Amino acid sequence: MSSAKTYDVVVVGAGVFGAWTALALAQRGKRVALLEAYGPGHSRSSSGDESRIIRMGYGADEIYTRWSARSLHLWKELFAAARDESLFQETGVLWLAEAGNASLEAARGVLTRCGVKFTELDRAALIEKYPQINFAGIEGGIYEPESGVLMARRSVAAVVTTAQRVGVEYKTAQALAPEGSGEISQVETSGGETFAARQFVFACGAWLGKVFPEVLGERIFPTRQEVYYIGVPAGDERFSPSALPTFLFKPDESYGMPNLDGRGLKIALDRHGERVDPDTQSRIVTALELERIQKYVAYRFPALKDAPIVETRVCQYENTSSGDFLVDRHPGMPNVWLVGGGSGHGFKHGPAMGEYVAGQLSVARGEPRFSLESKLSVQKRTVY
Repeated sequence: MSSAKTYDVVVVGAGVFGAWTALALAQRGKRVALLEAYGPGHSRSSSGDESRIIRMGYGADEIYTRWSARSLHLWKELFAAARDESLFQETGVLWLAEAGNASLEAARGVLTRCGVKFTELDRAALIEKYPQINFAGIEGGIYEPESGVLMARRSVAAVVTTAQRVGVEYKTAQALAPEGSGEISQVETSGGETFAARQFVFACGAWLGKVFPEVLGERIFPTRQEVYYIGVPAGDERFSPSALPTFLFKPDESYGMPNLDGRGLKIALDRHGERVDPDTQSRIVTALELERIQKYVAYRFPALKDAPIVETRVCQYENTSSGDFLVDRHPGMPNVWLVGGGSGHGFKHGPAMGEYVAGQLSVARGEPRFSLESKLSVQKRTVY
């Protein structure tokens, strides 16, 4: 076994939370090692795939609206420095809901208070502006013109590259779960290397429950989530970013985005799927899942009734019971931090999360909603 390399902080997991945490720590002058078992934004991760929505609307949850706004600023800064501003696509984001939807009504006040630009559209305006959509059951919407899409896999890679430029040592290696209790001094990898540090951040997404089964096995919920890309008709611009924004149907619990980079209309259901193991779950969609999404696409986008599915992906969420993030110390290892619970809405918040975690490593108490104590063993989702 090789001798331990010593750092201020070792971050385990180079998804969006881990990568931004490593970068934020390095920017504060810390010596950081970033370990990732499969590679940044890999195909089994919750930070993988091509694209993720970044939007400001969170109903009454102002903390997430403010984090989104801060994160968009930092994403744009990073992309400009990386000379690849195509990693953010300002498609706009359109929230659609039935009459009297409490979340949209609450969002109006929060967006106004936070200085976020938005416009409201009634049913008649929606039908006129977006004739390619079937607005059955929809009475109004909120449009955020400055929100849009982050090119996910490539964005994570850009964060890791930037982190390396400011001194982070990145290593493709599987960190083994620390054992015992009390402060730990190092982590070992499956390859026999050891990395010593004063503090450790485990931001390993859907693997958190597997790494810390006694603490998180019943409090992190990895669920199967399918994503579909629908081939648009030849020469048809109705589904291009110039004609169709990124969209969220609140009553349907669905979301999607326009035909970016010629990949097709992306669409998915935001309902939690069955609980899965991120290492072993099948990444192939089933015939029943295909039938379900084809019926839904035909319902909301009639012109795509017979359109082909040109690509599918199966990933996973890794939610907490409420949907709030988890950022807290391990109860038996005071210099080990647990960071996760982001799936379904966390990707956009990577920059703000990095700043927050970097700050938490030097303070005693943080946001109560992110505490381990607040996480239950039964799902009662409140954050969307």
